[in-house]
Order: sequence, then C-alpha cells, then structure tokens
Amino acid sequence: MSKEQGCVLKAWEVTLRKTQQAKKRANSIFGTVSVAPQTDDEATTTEENDDETSTNRSSVGELYHAERVLPNGDYYTGQWYDSFPHGHGKYLWTDGCMYIGEWYNGKTMGKGKFGWPSGATYEGEFKSGYMDGIGTYTGPSGDTYRGQWVMNLKHGHGIKGFANGDVYDGEWRKDLQEAQGKYRWRDESYYIGEWKNGMICGKGTFVWTDGSRYDGFWDDGFPSGNGTFKWDDGSFYVGHWSQEPEEMNGTYYPSGKEENLEWDPKDVFNNLSEYKICSGERVTVLPSQKKLSVWNSSKRVEKPRRISVDGRVSVGLDRAFEKMNMWGSESGEGAADIDSTTRRDLDAEIMRLEAEEFIQSLKPSPVPMRLPRAGKKQGETISKGHRNYELMLNLQLGISRHAVGKQAAVVSLDLKHSAFDPKEKLWTRFPPEGTKYTPPHQSTEFKWKDYCPLVFRSLRKLFKVDPADYMLSICGDDALRELSSPGKSGSFFYLTNDDRYMIKTIKKSETKVLLRMLAAYYNHVRAFENTLVIRFYGLHCVKLTGTIQKKVRFVIMGNLFCSEYSVHRRFDLKGSSLGRTTDKPESEINSNTILKDLDLNFIFRLQKAWYQEFIRQVDKDCEFLEQERIMDYSLLVGIHFREASVAGELIPSGARTPKGEFEDESAPRLSRADVDQLLSDPTRWASIRLGGNMPARAERTMRRSDYELVGEPTGEYYEVVMIFGIIDILQDYDISKKLEHAYKSIQYDPTSISAVDPRLYSRRFRDFIFKVITEDD
Repeated sequence: MSKEQGCVLKAWEVTLRKTQQAKKRANSIFGTVSVAPQTDDEATTTEENDDETSTNRSSVGELYHAERVLPNGDYYTGQWYDSFPHGHGKYLWTDGCMYIGEWYNGKTMGKGKFGWPSGATYEGEFKSGYMDGIGTYTGPSGDTYRGQWVMNLKHGHGIKGFANGDVYDGEWRKDLQEAQGKYRWRDESYYIGEWKNGMICGKGTFVWTDGSRYDGFWDDGFPSGNGTFKWDDGSFYVGHWSQEPEEMNGTYYPSGKEENLEWDPKDVFNNLSEYKICSGERVTVLPSQKKLSVWNSSKRVEKPRRISVDGRVSVGLDRAFEKMNMWGSESGEGAADIDSTTRRDLDAEIMRLEAEEFIQSLKPSPVPMRLPRAGKKQGETISKGHRNYELMLNLQLGISRHAVGKQAAVVSLDLKHSAFDPKEKLWTRFPPEGTKYTPPHQSTEFKWKDYCPLVFRSLRKLFKVDPADYMLSICGDDALRELSSPGKSGSFFYLTNDDRYMIKTIKKSETKVLLRMLAAYYNHVRAFENTLVIRFYGLHCVKLTGTIQKKVRFVIMGNLFCSEYSVHRRFDLKGSSLGRTTDKPESEINSNTILKDLDLNFIFRLQKAWYQEFIRQVDKDCEFLEQERIMDYSLLVGIHFREASVAGELIPSGARTPKGEFEDESAPRLSRADVDQLLSDPTRWASIRLGGNMPARAERTMRRSDYELVGEPTGEYYEVVMIFGIIDILQDYDISKKLEHAYKSIQYDPTSISAVDPRLYSRRFRDFIFKVITEDD
C-alpha cells in the first residue's frame, strides 16, 4: 500500500468512527426524547427564566428581541444576535445620546437617527458606526446640512444652511467646501465658482445686491490674477488684481454715461472683507465615538432551551440535528417508530455532514496574525569619521548657502520655458577658506551645482514647503542618517533627522531622465493636487576637486512614511511576479522590511468616495508616466494596524477583545473609540489626503500557489491606516531595459518580468493595483 493510499485509508477510518459516534448519539437522543404538551409548571418555569434565556440566546446565533439595562447604565431595546445589537433597535446612552435604527453586529449600519442631548439630530445612512451616505444633520442652534457624508464628514454634494441665514450649495471634501459651489449670504449677495479647502479659490463670480459683480480669479477669498469688475450701469474695470498695491494694474472703461472717477479697486477688497464664510457648528461627540457596553461582553454560556412556535420547549440539540423532526421512544407517549427508509436517509445525512466536517478540518486555516516586530530607527547617523561625512557637509553647505538661502522668493508659479532648460544650472565654488559668497568650512574644496533652481523653488512652493523649515531639516544641527545598505541600483539613501525628507544619490542617466521630463512633471503635479507621484524638491550635484574628480548627483524627495502613525508593514508593489519576494528569512523581518508582491497577503478596501478618487488619480499618474516612457515604478504602501491586544495579536474588525484566564483584562489597548477620537480631530483630518493617513479595511487573503499574485479573500478584516505613493519614476525604457526584457523573456514568462514596454507596464500595474486596493462594500 502506498503512503498516499495509507493517508486516505486513515482519513476514512477517522470519518467512519465519527459517523458511528454520531449514529449512537442520534439513537440515544431519538430513543429518549418525547414531545408532550407544555404543563402549567413548565410555563411558570419558562417565565421565571425569561431573562436567563434572553441572555443565553446571544451565544446560540439566533435573532430575537431583547430589552436590557447594561452594566454601565446604558439601555437597549430591539433585535439582538450573538451578544450584539443586530437588526432594528434603540440604544440610549447615559449621557443622553440616543440612536434608533438599523444595526449590524453591534455597529450602526443602514438607516437610522442619532440624537444628542443638545437637541441636535442626524437622520440618514450609517456605515460601520459612522455617518456615511446620504443624511441630514440639524444642529442645536439651527445649522442644517443635507447631502453626502463619508466617515462623519461632509464629503460629496450637499446643502448647508447656517444659523445666520447664509446657505452653501455645492461640493464638499473632508468637511470643507471644495471644487464647484454657490454661497449665498443673508443679504442675497452670492458667490458661484471654485473652492479650495473651504475658501474661495480659483475661477468664480461674486454678485452684489446692487447689481455690480466681479468675474475672474480668486485666492483665499479675494480677487487674485486676471479679472473684471462690472457696474450695473455697464461700465467695467479690467486688469490684474492683487492685495499688494504695487502688483495691481488695470484699465477702467466707462459706459458712456456718468464716469465713476472716484472709484478705487481697493474698495472691492474692503467690501469683500465684510463677507465672511461661516464655519458652522462643531459636533463635539460623533456617533462612531459612542462605545457600546455590550462590546466588552465575551461571556460564554450554555446553550439554552428553545421555545417552539406552539409554546413547547425543546432540548438543546447538536446543530446538525436542529432542522430534523423529533421522534419519541417506542414506549413513550406519542412515540413514532423510525422505519428502515427513514433510518437509511438519516444515516446518509449523518455521513454527509460528518464527512463535510472532516474535510473542512483538513483545510489549512490562517494562523492568527501578530504585530510585526518593531524595527530600530532606520539609518546610521553620519558623524565625524564616517566615510560620507564630508559629502554630507558639502550637501548641507550647498543647500543652506546657495540652493535655498540665497534665492529670492517665488512670485508666480507660471514659469517660462527657459526655466526648464537642462543647461539652466549654476556652479558655485566652495573653497575651505571661504569666498565673498561662501563661508569657510572644514571640508575639502568642492563645486556645487543647482539644476533648474527656479523650477524646484516653484515646486517647493507648490508643495507648501516652508524654505526655513526645509533648510532646517536638511542643514540643521542634527546630522543626516544613511540607510544601512544601498538600493538595488547602487544608490545610497539618506534621511533627515525629522524623517521629512529623503536624499538619494542617482546616476547620470537618471539625472537626464528627470531633466527631460521636468516640464511635464511640473505641469502634472500642478494640475493634480492629489497626485500619488513622488514629490521632488531639489536636484543637485557635488563635484569633489583634487586628484579624484568625482561627481555625486542627488535628488531630494519627500519621505512617504513620515507620518504620525507607526508603519507596521511596508510593501513595494509592481504587479510582476518574477523575483518579487523578500530575500530575508522570517526571523529577520521587522516593521522596516520592504516586502514585495508575492509577500502581500491583504486586499485593501477604501471608502467609496476615496476609492473613486484613487482610481481616477492612478489612471492620470500612469498615463503621465506612460507618455514619458517611464517603467519599473512601484506603489510603495505602508500599513498601520489600528487595533491589537497587549500580547501583540491583531484584532479583526467586529471581533470582541479576546479575554481569558491567561490574559490581563485590565491591560490597555488602542480601542476603536480611541482611534475615532483621533480621526475626529480636525487637525488630524487635515493630514488625511489621498495616499496619506487614509482609514481603510484590510481583508486577509490566502494564496493557493506560491506564484499567485492575489490570494483568495478569507473574510477576516482589520482596521488599518494606509500610506502609499508611486516611487522610482526615473527609469525609462532604454536600450539596457530592452536587452534585459529580451534576455529574461527567453528564460521566463514575459508577462512575469518587470522590464517591459511602458504601455504594457502601465496596464499591468493598474490591473494589479485595482485588484489589491478596491472599494469597500
């Protein structure tokens, strides 16, 4: 007998033994249980045990009506399932907050109404405890909002009525006016046009009640740029508008009637300063912050007796027999014999159920997940004696004294074509003794080159980087940190001490690629504020003089993982499979380890509004990279798990906190309410953007084979915060990559390798990313 046949035989023997035991158990049950009318004594006992039965049913998995006062004084009445409110119910907190509506596994889910002690109400759709969907909020002082919500925030189209009589009708994003909208003041003056971060910004029209109007561009609530002011008599003023008098210029055109020679454009700014945008009321306590007392209940109880529809009581049977009829014993009153056909059918049913149970037990089950081992702070501090100490000094001197410190502020983001000329570079000599323009220093003499300095200054302004903070981060008293090993390309990486910026040495070919695509890159990031493409802040070169004429080119980028959240897992995703696993053993993997495509064991689910924005932006970014003939880029993803036990085990969303005799029940952990408190903070929401600090759900997956890119979903979810962006965008499809593609295609599947044509790479990248990051249903 072969080994495989032996395993099959043993499996069958186990199944047979379990089947025989099940038959004996069935005979015992069927031979002793009889069904009889309920007596008065039984009815009395049932009434006395109503509360116990109601409590015990939570462990059975049945949906029933419950009414109970919880240990902390909260009150709930409504449908109940498995220790949680489930279905329709009413929950009253001791502080006076109340929710009436639909529940799902202890969370407000579906349609409902939430009320505050102040008299404020929200009526509409909920999702996972949040105000999410279409709903109406009415504040205690009269503010109202009707429209779309995402995770407690106004997001999408909505109409906001303020208590003072003002009304806004338009688009919202993260609780602020964004894109197109109309704001009408109580005196009937109104603005219609573009908004940004809750301020009038972009192109729009302001109309006063006296008939005059301004059509043009705005910034921070005031005219800025080209615009036209018109009076109701037909006269108008055309020009460039600015709050700085020296930048203001234009021409007045009278209507042919009486001229308005005393008018001053400053009057418009003075008048507009009286028209304030209301901020509205602040919701102090959000529905998702209300903790349910029942969530901490994990007490297991014995299975109760069930009451049938005609009032009789049945014993607790094994789940496999719950749907079967009850037979009495041969001698019992009302008994019925089991004929041979029934017995044969019963045997077949038992065999099928037990075999399915056994087969299910043979399937591999996911190992409980734990928080990854925390890694040390990345990088080695570059101190005196380090091999790159002088290079760091040269870099800091060049940036502080030339690239940032000596440059004038950017006035306009509209750049001339000449600013992008690759020949637009500045060389500066830094001798140790110093010059009129450079300070003395302790390093050897070097030359410093800035590439396209005006463009990168404009990029830093576009990315809202303060020049003083930028210079302090890179050139402050704290030294840079060099990552422990160079990248696959041979480049070295350096981090600033505050983790905000990353400095990477690059090859001459990469420098040429960046300069070639710089104009297109500038236009792209300017057109798409939420682009996921890595942010570049500077491109420089240090030329060491002396016997070794060495040039070191480096680019300064934003550090994607500079976040208030600790990053527990990091993934570098390309959408290819060849060589896309980490080469480290499990014992060496920690929170700093960069994992790859075949190491990924999650599907990430974003809220609908965020997901729609995500797919639009990924499409735009990939189209830009494809047009620039760029390939081999990655989506770098960082994951922060929001809930874990003290022992380090990850807690799936919706699961009760594990409690037992071997665990410290009083030990603190990061709860859902704690996280919601953080996310409800407006300063915290300001840090949430596409790709940055995004709340999401991660569904665990299992692969059927080692080379399957996306595993099968398991239904096991974890609440996470995601950070992601597109990196490594300086590799074009040059002759070396074409040769690499040709060589590897002979040995491997051409679709599995990374070096492919940019068009194919873009399509494959998007297909993969849209499979692992999807919409949350």
